[in-house]
Amino acid sequence: MRLVTTTMVSLDGVMQGPGSASEDPRGGFTRGGWSLPLGDEESGEYIVRTYTDAAAFLLGRATYDIWADYWPHQQGPIADALREAPRYVASTTLTTPTWAGTTVLDGDVASRIRWLKAKGDGDLVVPGSGMLVRWLLARGLVDRLELMTLPVVVGQGVRLFPTDGPDAALDLLSSRATPSGIVLSVYRPTGRAPEYAD
Repeated sequence: MRLVTTTMVSLDGVMQGPGSASEDPRGGFTRGGWSLPLGDEESGEYIVRTYTDAAAFLLGRATYDIWADYWPHQQGPIADALREAPRYVASTTLTTPTWAGTTVLDGDVASRIRWLKAKGDGDLVVPGSGMLVRWLLARGLVDRLELMTLPVVVGQGVRLFPTDGPDAALDLLSSRATPSGIVLSVYRPTGRAPEYAD
């Protein structure tokens, strides 16, 4: 299975709470729902296709907690995809998932993910889950990094990449802009960034 991360970010790298004002208020975040006015038909189709084509989903603990309260009660193609495909949560603290059909990957999480990647075909999709995305990149487990960059500066909130973290080199595989200015980019991680010039 190919591990694909898919993340919605603002121009300033914020990924927190794109879907609603109450989605993720951690740390006093008050600008939730920032993506909603910016969507268009093409970006909506891209999101639906990403979810409906997924062979399985891998979530971080924070994303799992938010989604377990929301998605089981929804209808539509994304809700159906999340209900029907296997769901995994990478967590050392979650012991009893409330979302039926969820499997917790604990212990040696990296080995468990390598086993998942080796056992099947299709895409193991990691939606959101910034902390998990950074952890996976640092361990060389990401095959594709998909970014949906929206034309807005949020100004506060959790960013996909912090101001101090490991470096990484990426090859751009594709990029296109939607009519509303959302940039859909796909990268392939290639290891550490090249040495820096003096």
